[in-house]
Amino acid sequence: MTDPTPPRRTPGPRSPQRKQMLLRLDPAVHDALARWASDELRSTNAQIEFLLRRALAEAGRLPGAARPVARRGRPPKRPPNERPEPRPGQPEEPPEAPPAPPGP
Repeated sequence: MTDPTPPRRTPGPRSPQRKQMLLRLDPAVHDALARWASDELRSTNAQIEFLLRRALAEAGRLPGAARPVARRGRPPKRPPNERPEPRPGQPEEPPEAPPAPPGP
C-alpha cells in the first residue's frame, strides 16, 4: 500500500539579512503598542523595530553598518518621461530617435 502523505519539504535557506527573536511583553503593553502601530500604519513588528532604532540613535549606539529599513509596498510612480533603470544582465534600450522632419 502506498503512503498518501506527501514527502516533507526541507525549508530553504533563510536569508541572513534579518534576525528573529522571541519577545515577551505584558499584554497591556502589547495592546498599546499594537494600537500605536495601527495609528502609524505599521505592523507591530515594524513599530518595535522603529522604536528600537530611534532609541539606539538617540543613545548614540546605532551601528553605522545598520542598513535602513526596507520600504514595503508599491514603489513610487515615475514621471512618464523617465525610463526605468535596466536590471543587471538586461540590455539597455536604444535611445528614442528624434521625429522625422515633415516631408515635401
